[in-house]
Amino acid sequence: MYGIMLIVVLVITGGAIAFIGDIVGTKIGKKRLSIFGLRPRHTSMIITVLTGICITTLTFAVMAVTSENVRTALFGMEKLNRTMESTKEALDLVTSDLKLAEADKIRATAALGETRAEMEKLSQERQELSQTVESLQEESRRLEEANSSLTEANAELSEKNGELSGKNEELSANNERLSELSDKLSTENQSLEERNSSLREGIISMREGDIAFRAGEVIASGVVSGNRSENEVEKDLAVLLQLANRNVSERLGVNSEEVWIYPSDYEVATAKIASSSQDTIVRILAAGNLLRGEPVRTNLDLHPNSIIFHRDEFIVARLYNLRGKGQEEAENVVMDLLQAVNAVAIQKGILPDPLRGTVGAMEGEQFYEAVEALSAAKGDVVLSAYARDNTDALGPLRLIIKMEQEAE
Repeated sequence: MYGIMLIVVLVITGGAIAFIGDIVGTKIGKKRLSIFGLRPRHTSMIITVLTGICITTLTFAVMAVTSENVRTALFGMEKLNRTMESTKEALDLVTSDLKLAEADKIRATAALGETRAEMEKLSQERQELSQTVESLQEESRRLEEANSSLTEANAELSEKNGELSGKNEELSANNERLSELSDKLSTENQSLEERNSSLREGIISMREGDIAFRAGEVIASGVVSGNRSENEVEKDLAVLLQLANRNVSERLGVNSEEVWIYPSDYEVATAKIASSSQDTIVRILAAGNLLRGEPVRTNLDLHPNSIIFHRDEFIVARLYNLRGKGQEEAENVVMDLLQAVNAVAIQKGILPDPLRGTVGAMEGEQFYEAVEALSAAKGDVVLSAYARDNTDALGPLRLIIKMEQEAE
């Protein structure tokens, strides 16, 4: 509204000045007046020019008086330009700082995620260790109570033996039997004391010593069919448990049936497999670092099973430029291909070994055949890996390696 009024005032003012100038010029022309000794016609032209100058001057004066923007445009444009340039430079600097801050924020967020994952892993390991220590302490308390009871019984039997020693020959046979029982209890008491001492040392050492199985190591694994009764599933799990005991015996070199699964985990696994509509991979994993000679405590690791790779299915291919450096270069190329296969297989769903992170097994003869073939090659070579057989999520993945020499 203010701009419209300003325009109207300027138009009216300009028109009035033009009108007045026209009247003055007309009168001067009619009266044939002269200024500075000029001819009347020239005097009329000067009056017209002066009238235009007045219109322009008055227009700028009115605009400058009534509008701060006009004053700024007429007298402060250079200062305004300098201010805009400095503001733009400051804005660019702030934008750059903002981008750097966002990058720092992204890196900090990633580092925070890694730290949280590591903390969760450490918390889980601490919880497992606490459970193991609590179970050992509970067993130690039970053994101490049994030891105390046996000590009291041994003392009572010794007293009775002393009382019966003075009786007649009819009781001598009973006395001998009681003496034998006392000796037996003493032997058992000594055995319990030794085991109690061993358990105390195990608690104090906190998993130090001769480690037979490492935390997360696969002791036994197999596939159990789902959608069946819990009794049938329990039979299959019992067979898998026997396999675990056999593997432990082979590892330790003695007959052993010391593999122990938490009853609650066993019941939950049985119910979950029985209600599943597909087969389930069951892996028995060491619950922690287990010392030689103590019970092997384990966890059950369950995964749905399916065929991941079919026979002769393509897995991965890599292009290598061989420089003819012989066997060492060939071995590095084969190892690089195997690492690529391992990554693809894990991404597809094959379960890796918890300790080594591998999913396959390559025979030594096949490995050296591939190395020998590559040792003689030079230039661009394409190595392709295919599945030798149908392979499910349990694995292992066995390979067929093919080599193609690129034409030069």
